[in-house]
Amino acid sequence: MPVIRTPDERFAKLPGFPFAPHYIEVNGLRIHYVDEGKGETILCLHGEPSWSFLYRKMIAAMSKKHRVIAMDFIGFGRSDKFTEREAYSFRMHLGTLMGFIKAVDLEQITVVVQDWGGLIGLAAVAHMPERFARLVIMNTGLPTGKGKPGEAFLAWRKYAETHPDMQIGQSILGGMAHPEKITEEIVAAYEAPFPDVKYKAGAATWPLLVPISTDDPASAEMRHAREVLSKWDKPALIMFSDKDPITGGGQRFFRSLIPTAEDQPEIIIKDAGHFLQEEKGEEISRHILDFIVRTPRV
Repeated sequence: MPVIRTPDERFAKLPGFPFAPHYIEVNGLRIHYVDEGKGETILCLHGEPSWSFLYRKMIAAMSKKHRVIAMDFIGFGRSDKFTEREAYSFRMHLGTLMGFIKAVDLEQITVVVQDWGGLIGLAAVAHMPERFARLVIMNTGLPTGKGKPGEAFLAWRKYAETHPDMQIGQSILGGMAHPEKITEEIVAAYEAPFPDVKYKAGAATWPLLVPISTDDPASAEMRHAREVLSKWDKPALIMFSDKDPITGGGQRFFRSLIPTAEDQPEIIIKDAGHFLQEEKGEEISRHILDFIVRTPRV
């Protein structure tokens, strides 16, 4: 399958994102990641249709005390991109993340997941639990395809299926509680990885990979992740926002699934939409730093 890279000049002078790019090859593909600070490792995983830029406020805040890594999935950010939808699969994304963790040799990870970062990130946790010390779960889910998907998600899936030239900026704004506060420069930064439609195959495909039936390829991985997390004995912090039409209320599922989640306070991020990192990054960072302090590694 053809592979392309977004030209570097597209990433010049991004607002609030002064971080040097790092690259590593995984399964023959170049992966971009941010790597800032020293201390315990915090791995931040983005979702659809964002990239590591989404975590810029949190990288700046948390790297003062810890090592913060934010990876771009294949098809997003500065990582390589397939031009054909058929190249994108749950297995490919999961293999990329697990390969990245091994290649960078990450251990004792505090993983921060949101949206697709949760589906893939928590599947990786289930396959390599020994690599992870803590979970921070935000605005995501583990759908197995059992039960009827929400109307908001089905509308988003239909849009992605019928619009290969997805409007990235508008999609990001649509996930905000207060889109009027997002400047044109920030919208342009979210659009930077996608100069034209041939760069958008990954973004256009991700919604179609969410299981909506138990026969979908990712369904078995979601069931496996649920099984592992139902026996999870390391710290887990659940933080969902109050104005997300896609995953709203999902905190109840995770707090009932993960035994250790009840050991932590129930945190609802107020006045934030789906992309809570953009709207409340500093607040979320404080909660994560406090979480690490009160759950020292044994």
